[in-house]
Amino acid sequence: MARNKLPKNSRSAPSRRETRPLSALLSQILVAFTVELDNQFERLMNEAGHTGGRLSLVVWSNLIRFVLDDSITIRELAAQSLAEQTAIKFQLGCLERWGFVVLNERAKTGGIPEARGRHEAVGGLRDGWGSGRGLSGNWTVRLTAKGAKTKEIWPPLFDAIEERWRQRFGDDEIKDLRDALQAIVAQIDIELPHGLMNVWQRKQPFPARLTKEVSELSLPALFSQVLVAFAMEFERESPAPLWLCANTIRVLGEQPIRQSEIARLTGSSPETSGSGWQLKPYIVVESGRATGRGKLIRLSARGLEVQKNYHQLALAIEKRWEQRFGKDPTRALRAALESILDAEQGESLLLAEGLVPPNGTVRAGDTAPALGRRDVGSAAKQRARHLVAQTESFVSDPAAALPHYPLWDMNRGFGP
Repeated sequence: MARNKLPKNSRSAPSRRETRPLSALLSQILVAFTVELDNQFERLMNEAGHTGGRLSLVVWSNLIRFVLDDSITIRELAAQSLAEQTAIKFQLGCLERWGFVVLNERAKTGGIPEARGRHEAVGGLRDGWGSGRGLSGNWTVRLTAKGAKTKEIWPPLFDAIEERWRQRFGDDEIKDLRDALQAIVAQIDIELPHGLMNVWQRKQPFPARLTKEVSELSLPALFSQVLVAFAMEFERESPAPLWLCANTIRVLGEQPIRQSEIARLTGSSPETSGSGWQLKPYIVVESGRATGRGKLIRLSARGLEVQKNYHQLALAIEKRWEQRFGKDPTRALRAALESILDAEQGESLLLAEGLVPPNGTVRAGDTAPALGRRDVGSAAKQRARHLVAQTESFVSDPAAALPHYPLWDMNRGFGP
């Protein structure tokens, strides 16, 4: 895409004005904030000599900020981050493979990690090095020099991007958004993570809330906590998770479409838009050999019911929230989110301004090695093309292109 340029006359009014669930508005604004922050993080990591260090803010919010200068066990990390150990182990395996952390097995006789070297186990590399396999709760986590650099770069970016939003959208608008988010988060009676995490089929309940102080939470933390609360309520009554209903099931219908179109229609990555096992109960897959169109997908009768239920249940939850959290903060939140989505300057949407990537980033068209790699391979080039295409869609028409629920892709450093 043309770098640092905002296209004009590129949006379509109907897609922008279309009424959408509160969860979709939260998701689109959260993804927009995330993309803007992630672009700046990537730029600063490149300047620090760590080309290709493309991690997304959710990794900081839910993991790296808890890793101390010396070490912390996986069990302690899971407890502090409010994540289940299975998810933490998977993410740590990725961070290990990408060179951000060092994992060590704690000695059985004491609290000092065994001196086996960086990734060694008895007889060589541990089973599943670079993945979650072979890890247990007593393994310790320590940042590498590359990982320590992220702890210098990330924290100031939250305030920096929020200040950009204040300048872009106005102090009063961002204050109204913060006030509405804080009014709801302060009434949630369980502790929730600062970064959005998948709560579908979560086995462990979140602990009871210990404090109502929310003024220090960042904007993306507030977005994430409200969105997690919405998803938990939705998924108690829905046969399919919110992330699946809001994205793939939403864009499918009775008429078949190419599977390859789902990523574009949902604003997600190709890797998170496949017809995986979670989707299979709700779709019919047809061969497109006769037309040369590849695999075709449409909703089954069951899928159409789930799609209908998604819209009805999302609306019902918002009405319940007016009773539970108050009509004023709930309606104020919707109004603030819609105001940001609709805000424009001349012929361009202001939200698109922050989605234009800076020079030197993959979204701007530069190539960089895949995470954990030194050379730019074919997979990295393909993912770069996908990121550029996604970014062009986001900038052209944010309201139409941004996903209705964030899907964090491991291949994008757990970013959108």
